[in-house]
Amino acid sequence: MKPSIKPLNPNFSSGPCSKRPGYDVKNLDLEVLGRSHRAAVGKSALGRTCLETAEILGLPKGYLVGVVPASDTGAFEMAMWSLLGQRGVDIFSWESFGKGWVTDIIKQLKLENVQSYSADYGQLPDLTQANPDNDIVFTWNGTTSGVKVPNADWIDTDRKGLTICDATSAVFAMSLPWEKLDVVTYSWQKVLGGEGAHGIIILSPRAVQRLESYSPPWPMPKIFRLTKGGKLIDGIFRGETINTPSMLCVADYLDAIDWVKSIGGVKAAINRSENNLEVIKNFVESNNWISFLAVKPDTLSSTSICLILDLEADKVKQVVKLLEKEGVAYDIGAYRDAPAGLRIWGGATVESSDLEALMPWIKWAYHEVL
Repeated sequence: MKPSIKPLNPNFSSGPCSKRPGYDVKNLDLEVLGRSHRAAVGKSALGRTCLETAEILGLPKGYLVGVVPASDTGAFEMAMWSLLGQRGVDIFSWESFGKGWVTDIIKQLKLENVQSYSADYGQLPDLTQANPDNDIVFTWNGTTSGVKVPNADWIDTDRKGLTICDATSAVFAMSLPWEKLDVVTYSWQKVLGGEGAHGIIILSPRAVQRLESYSPPWPMPKIFRLTKGGKLIDGIFRGETINTPSMLCVADYLDAIDWVKSIGGVKAAINRSENNLEVIKNFVESNNWISFLAVKPDTLSSTSICLILDLEADKVKQVVKLLEKEGVAYDIGAYRDAPAGLRIWGGATVESSDLEALMPWIKWAYHEVL
């Protein structure tokens, strides 16, 4: 039978992601609007962004946080263009975005000493092949495959190379071993449901040392420059952004940070995401026509939850359209390069009660298109 209860919030997109519960744009601190980002009020807001991010994530002493252009993509490109080339590179990929980094490293930067380890959607490459003498490039969570790194045991504590991690759909939803991560990037519009266009880059002291001791042989676009005269441009990590940021987006991000604080911090946000995954796990266990794209349970993402149905691709698309038509789930079709299926965001800004309400609708839609 057609369900009668609908999710109160049908926004399950994997980016931009759902706003936090209770969000209202009228509650943002808009004192910064119409003011220069270089004025005291603008610098203060951007400085708070860097400082409060470091505090709430519990970053180790000496780690730096900067706001940079062009979302997670810009932050990660900045890291690769600025840091790679001194050592060999091991890159691990298992979905669209990771494969994009492979292309950039090999075809754009044209590095020669590169070992690329890849896996198909739903699987993880053999991470133990990482060479501690090389720089290691990887995503923590494959947003388009729903496959995450289960732990950091494979990263050598005494490594000589840097670990460069794209964690855009993992920060604030998964426990990250900061001491083993030298560069981490993410975007506001993922787990925190923030607005787009800005990225965060986090640097360890080891990454800063590399920046100040190594100059890449290629021309460096202005928006990627982290050093000047061989020294780190430390103003970037105090809120002095390279280009003009949207102060409205900054206010929106600070609102999201305040919300995380109000629910109990990062640990509480992680718990919310894990509880969301449990809702879908229970549904999958009760229905033999639906399964996770991730093959191994310990690699199962709690944010970008990817599902496959025993339907032809065109019928899966019908399910997605039917759910959207009913106003119960928006934007949950699989990523364009991924196998046909559903991709449901389970980050902390999504309520478990909304996922519980959605599950019967998926079952109904499945039987409707059979």
